[in-house]
Amino acid sequence: MRYRPVLSIIAGCILTTNVLAADLMQTYMEALANDPQYASARAALMAGQEKSVQGLSRLLPNLSASGGYGRNYIEGLDYSENKYTIALTQPIFNWADFQNYANSKLEVSISEAQFAQAQQDLMVRVAQAYFDILAAEDVLTFAQAQKAAVSQQLELAKRSFEVGTVTITDTHEAQARYNLAESDEIAAINDLEVKRTALEQIIGHPPGILDPLKKDVKLSAPEPNVMSNWVSSAEQQNYQVIQYRLSHEMARRNIEISKAGHYPTVDLVASYNHTNRDQYIFDSGGGIRDYNTSRMVGIQWNIPLFSGFDVTSKVKESVALEDKARNDLEASRRSAAQQARQSYLSVNSGLSQVRALEAAEVASLSSLESNKLGYEVGVRINIDVLNAEQQVFMTRRDLTQARNNTIVQGLRLKQAAGILNEDDLKRVNLLLKK
Repeated sequence: MRYRPVLSIIAGCILTTNVLAADLMQTYMEALANDPQYASARAALMAGQEKSVQGLSRLLPNLSASGGYGRNYIEGLDYSENKYTIALTQPIFNWADFQNYANSKLEVSISEAQFAQAQQDLMVRVAQAYFDILAAEDVLTFAQAQKAAVSQQLELAKRSFEVGTVTITDTHEAQARYNLAESDEIAAINDLEVKRTALEQIIGHPPGILDPLKKDVKLSAPEPNVMSNWVSSAEQQNYQVIQYRLSHEMARRNIEISKAGHYPTVDLVASYNHTNRDQYIFDSGGGIRDYNTSRMVGIQWNIPLFSGFDVTSKVKESVALEDKARNDLEASRRSAAQQARQSYLSVNSGLSQVRALEAAEVASLSSLESNKLGYEVGVRINIDVLNAEQQVFMTRRDLTQARNNTIVQGLRLKQAAGILNEDDLKRVNLLLKK
């Protein structure tokens, strides 16, 4: 009994952090602005988009300027030289650079796929954390209601014992159930705080009141309700699969890059050189000044002849890495397909569980009323009422968890199929009570 005022205060503080309630979309928008994992993925995307620019630079002209100035004093001679050179190189044929440029565009595509995956991951993490809080709040509400109901039953048992209509055993059973209900309430408060902390890590501040699910909300089956369609989509559109597919294509091009070590390279080269020389002889009091300018335009080629088997070894390495990339791609496809199957089955199983628990809730409420009436007329004992009350609260707890899990599994199913987007969150948001 001594914990009751303290627990009520703690629960009240947890559930009334902010005055205004937030829905799922508002929470998601806060996560977009504050989640460090998403911010990291956004920065990685910006870095990855520069890869194509770097790859293209190898195919564009390279213009450089160099120069120098020097002065020497040697046995009565003052000698100085000032020179500069401007050089231009334009690749004409370099197979490795062509393939590197193609790979650089694939790297950009990989970074975009990684960012898209991070967006989907954020949606699922926000939804999971949001509905975890709703479930924890419901568990706490049910625990408090159960404690209140058991408290009433305890008081009734005490009064009945005082007038001699029941035995002391009924009172002891009611007291034990009350202590257990009090323990469940403490555990529910702690679990709610843990769930709120998980969402705080995503949005950057303690969450306030969250909009709950509408009462008796109706959940729909996946559309289309055919598992093979979801599996096929996962094998083709899952962003993890896309990343491995692009990586496999890069591995194939890396073989060509390694082979390019045997190929010649051809460049267009041009240069402009200018040199000024001054010589001053102290004995004669005179000097000589001259300058030299040269211009050159031509073709420069290079044919590799022997590199100590380095190129051959790199080709073998690239072939092995291509084989690895191909197997990684196949593993990712199978993993995505398994995720889709598991999520699809979880959604349909969850829908069946929700329907069963809704029927069980009606039955348990009817059983509770019957046991209360039987206790009043003496055909039921106190433990029967306590068991019936516990069954009601357990059923309600399981029902709310089944609903929340089914909603989140629906989002995970679309994530596995690679089609999850903000519109899906908006549709889930419509299930909330404003």
